[in-house]
Amino acid sequence: MLFRPYILLFSLFTLFITSCASPEEKAKRIEENKKIRVPEDDQADSLLLAYDPKKGDKWIADFVTNLHKRHGFNGNMLVAKKGKILYQTAIGWADYLHRDSLKIKSEFELASVTKPFTGTAIMQLVEAGKLDLKDDVKKYFPDFPYDGINIELLLTHRSGMMNYVYFTDGIWKDKKKPMSNMDVMQLIAEHKPARYMKPDVKFHYNNSNYMVLAAIIEKVTGVSFAEYAMDKIFKPAGMKNTHVYSTTAYSKIPVDVVGHDRTWRYSVVQNFLDGPVGDKGIYSTVHDLLLFDKYLRNGRLLTDKSLDSAYVGRNKPEHGRFNYGYGWRVFEGKNKVVYHTGWWHGFRNIYVRDLENEVVIIFLGNLTNASLTHLDDLYKYLKVPVIRRGAWSGNMSEED
Repeated sequence: MLFRPYILLFSLFTLFITSCASPEEKAKRIEENKKIRVPEDDQADSLLLAYDPKKGDKWIADFVTNLHKRHGFNGNMLVAKKGKILYQTAIGWADYLHRDSLKIKSEFELASVTKPFTGTAIMQLVEAGKLDLKDDVKKYFPDFPYDGINIELLLTHRSGMMNYVYFTDGIWKDKKKPMSNMDVMQLIAEHKPARYMKPDVKFHYNNSNYMVLAAIIEKVTGVSFAEYAMDKIFKPAGMKNTHVYSTTAYSKIPVDVVGHDRTWRYSVVQNFLDGPVGDKGIYSTVHDLLLFDKYLRNGRLLTDKSLDSAYVGRNKPEHGRFNYGYGWRVFEGKNKVVYHTGWWHGFRNIYVRDLENEVVIIFLGNLTNASLTHLDDLYKYLKVPVIRRGAWSGNMSEED
């Protein structure tokens, strides 16, 4: 208890400095302090993540059990509403070969659920004045072979680029050596692969867009994408079990969950394509994704203005409902929902955030089957729009 006088003196000193500051300096200091975690954050996070299995929602529990038994879902899931976990579970194998069971804190490859984090990093750098959404890629990579592609077109999948995953397969000769984002940028500069289309013609979902965005982040900040994400997103949000893992830094990704492709007989081993990050490469847990939602909502990671901009669909909606913003898929119906799906090397995931009703739905799977296309009844139970492409047509009314 001897440290209390020092805390008191520090508090008085801080109060004195703040009282002497101009209104602009005060506002700036408040914004800076938002980024710093304090013990109260950890206490609040512990309350958010507290869960008593005996009080779990029985309907959701029965639904997930059925999803596992009938449709083969294997993984971790969590549903929360207004800051309370309704139900969570880890169901099935982490590694079928060794019969290791999943744990609720097991880290899964998020696959394309990485993209919301990359989009968040970009918007942070825009807020800091280090980037502009209209900046041309050539500003950061002069040898980039395409004209007219800016950061906003990358964020919204309107660049028209080719997919590096397919382009590099025949060019990267040593498949045992992982590629980095900078390696891919160099290959693009050297080989100048044909584009799919001209920039800003239409939406074309493409991993190259977010790989390039991560390369720009590294170029602007001078640190790796992994370091930036850890310091500016994961730590401020209390995400203690979330990391960017690239095979350029790890010969074996240090997690206990193995991806399995369709059947248990085939476990997927990471390869040279697990080197580039930004489009994928973040590993996380259901609890940490709930914290990401919390700290986006409370302004710790981005301002409301940036979030509002990120959640706006920038393309022509498919079936009058589905769109894409800055790193988020967007459902533009009665309820504003932002979400993302992911599918990569034996992992299949969905992360849904109903902004109106404060509902979060997370499924992280390590067996790539069609189980996550069977969530309609869960959406309806939670009064969340059915996030499935075939569920809506362009002429449906809001009540349908």
